[in-house]
Amino acid sequence: MARVVILGAGLGGVIAAYNIRKTIPRQDDVIVINENDFYQFVPSNPWILVGWREREDILVDLAKPMKKRRVELIVGAAKKVDPKGKAVLMEDGTSVPYDYLVIATGPELAFDEIEGLGPTGFTQSVCHIDHAQAGYAAFEALCDEPGPVIVGAVQGASCFGPAYETAMIIETELRKRKIRDRVPMTFVTSEPYIGHLGLDGVGDTKGLLESEMRERHIKWITNARVKKVEATRMLVEELNEDGSIKTEHDLPMKFSMMLPAFRGVAAVRDIEGLVNPKGFILTDKHQRNPTYPEIFGLGVCIAIPPVGKTPVPVGVPKTGFMIESMVNAVAENIAALRKGEPPTHEATWNAICIADFGDGGVAFIAQPQIPPRNVNWSVSGGWVHTAKVAFEKYFLRKVRTGHAETFYENAALALLKTHKIKD
Repeated sequence: MARVVILGAGLGGVIAAYNIRKTIPRQDDVIVINENDFYQFVPSNPWILVGWREREDILVDLAKPMKKRRVELIVGAAKKVDPKGKAVLMEDGTSVPYDYLVIATGPELAFDEIEGLGPTGFTQSVCHIDHAQAGYAAFEALCDEPGPVIVGAVQGASCFGPAYETAMIIETELRKRKIRDRVPMTFVTSEPYIGHLGLDGVGDTKGLLESEMRERHIKWITNARVKKVEATRMLVEELNEDGSIKTEHDLPMKFSMMLPAFRGVAAVRDIEGLVNPKGFILTDKHQRNPTYPEIFGLGVCIAIPPVGKTPVPVGVPKTGFMIESMVNAVAENIAALRKGEPPTHEATWNAICIADFGDGGVAFIAQPQIPPRNVNWSVSGGWVHTAKVAFEKYFLRKVRTGHAETFYENAALALLKTHKIKD
């Protein structure tokens, strides 16, 4: 009998638990460690920010579906992973031993790297439901007393889609309230160009997103390095291609949502051989750590090098479908090891993304997510908003019912010729 422990119950961790439970022997234990007893659908947080969703709309109580799938849920904070002792040390002094460990913690949010950044400073966040709820109160205050809005992503950020979504959704809601004409908007991003997304673009995301910005009268600053945020202004340096300062901006601000840089969580940081200097998990092509082969990593917490050199540091996003492909590879490789076979499965790292703009949006397919690609396609249209709503309902139902995949999902992926595991 083996013990498979999954650290984290976000998108990757929850689906990994359901998938691994299906692929390994029935007598093996599958254990999930998570700080909370619920799953939150993070992609819906921009809707929370403007009042289009309530907290309960995007949360799932994990106790019932995990019990149904014979997965043990331990609610508590992990203090440190002990890879030599093969255990997860908990904040309450207990330890959880493992034969295989899947690290799916997501990131720590590095708000502290910039003075005044984050919910304890002067900018809002859509990285966590608590942040988005606090942001909604700030958004309502903006609507009561309209003023300049700044949305974007700071230096070192690796998740840009939610910044574009938040900017467009805010703009849509302001128009609905008939106060858009009183709210100047600026998009501030570390990307070298609009639509880069940390991926050097996908299809014509540059053209599509620039067009959306122009139509919505949203100004932008790229190659931006945020120096400091104060209650009523943001100080930003705009860099040239050689890294020199092109322009310094003193931007007035009434409301702002800025995505931070990420780093590895404290439970894994500074463990030699397990993580890189930023605390992200080192993995091989099988999602396996080279130093500690019984440890696997998936999702936002793993180390991926940037796609190229940029004047301002830009990370690579780990999108939902890409993470699910990692999940499948991890589940199959652990199953192979339980049979005494070597791991052979590799995730495709393909990406299918839907960016909602409130009354439209942009969708793209990248195969694989990191260039060069076999498929490099993007499109915009009003149908994208409807598709995002449908996906939200579908994915939450998957979590509630304890399903890693459904027949309909696999049929749709087959039609798109988009797969999670390499042939």
